Amino acid sequence: MKTRRLIFIFLFFATFQVNAQIGGENTYEFLNLPNSARMAALGGNQVAINDSTDLNVAYNNPALLHSQMENKLLLNYISYFDDIQFGYVSYAKDYGDLGVFALGMHYINYGKFVYADEFGERGGTFNAAEYALNILWSRSFNQIQVGATLKPILSSFEAYQSLGIALDLGVSYASTNQLTNAGLVLRNIGSQITTYYEGAERESIPFDIQLGLSKRLEHAPLRLLATLQHLQKWKLAQPEKVDNGFETTIQKDSFGKQFMRHLLLGIELLPSENLTLRAGYNYQRRQELLFDNKASTVGFSWGFGFKIKRFHFNYGSARYHIAGSSNHVSVAINLNESFH
Repeated sequence: MKTRRLIFIFLFFATFQVNAQIGGENTYEFLNLPNSARMAALGGNQVAINDSTDLNVAYNNPALLHSQMENKLLLNYISYFDDIQFGYVSYAKDYGDLGVFALGMHYINYGKFVYADEFGERGGTFNAAEYALNILWSRSFNQIQVGATLKPILSSFEAYQSLGIALDLGVSYASTNQLTNAGLVLRNIGSQITTYYEGAERESIPFDIQLGLSKRLEHAPLRLLATLQHLQKWKLAQPEKVDNGFETTIQKDSFGKQFMRHLLLGIELLPSENLTLRAGYNYQRRQELLFDNKASTVGFSWGFGFKIKRFHFNYGSARYHIAGSSNHVSVAINLNESFH
């Protein structure tokens, strides 16, 4: 028996990684998945990385798309839980006064599922997947860059399909010495165009306001990063009921804890031009995905990157639950350089 309940199961898994802040309120939650190993290692999202050598950063903030990224190709792959896999591919080109453009595809494949009726009788298999085409543009105005990403969306769960459209708008400011960068992004402005079935109401998509800052130390090989997410919604957690055995009380987050739920922290150690070590912390993920008060290393992430000639490899590992971590692999190829 085909049932819409399957759709909600799929959407639950799609939102499982998205920091668990406000999952379940929107459709197309896969848009918030980290596109690269670097972002996964830095807490899941950073919007103010001033790195013109990495095309991946433009996915999080289109204003970070630089002319130096021209003719670079990205291939990103993430092995998620069970059979779920997702990834991102992109290519950039500089068109002079018109600005810098990039084309990308973000996808998630939920794997193969088995039909079954209410009696458990099986009747074949079906697939589920979602796709977003990314059309990026940016232009520089001295120390300020502006950018936009247009994202046509296709979501397909068996016979249920939906089309949508989203737009990211970003701005980036770099200091004169290029050591400090600030970024602001309005992410996923848009809506569904068609719903999953006839007569359904249009669902909202995960709109997000993000503000970030990064600082590379002048006399030490370190870059410090911080990004605030979901600034359009202050409270990201409901009050909890606490039972001490005698009475039940309602416990609310303090101002500091509410603030930390918005904050993603990251650090990069840069011992050489060809090697980078990374770590990140996501407080909201840690609070929402701990199990029976056993947090372990949930919310922490780490990774590294290294460059060999025209190839740039990155690996990231993020702990989403005590049941396991996900592995992220990114490969960037500079097509401007010779293979010889």
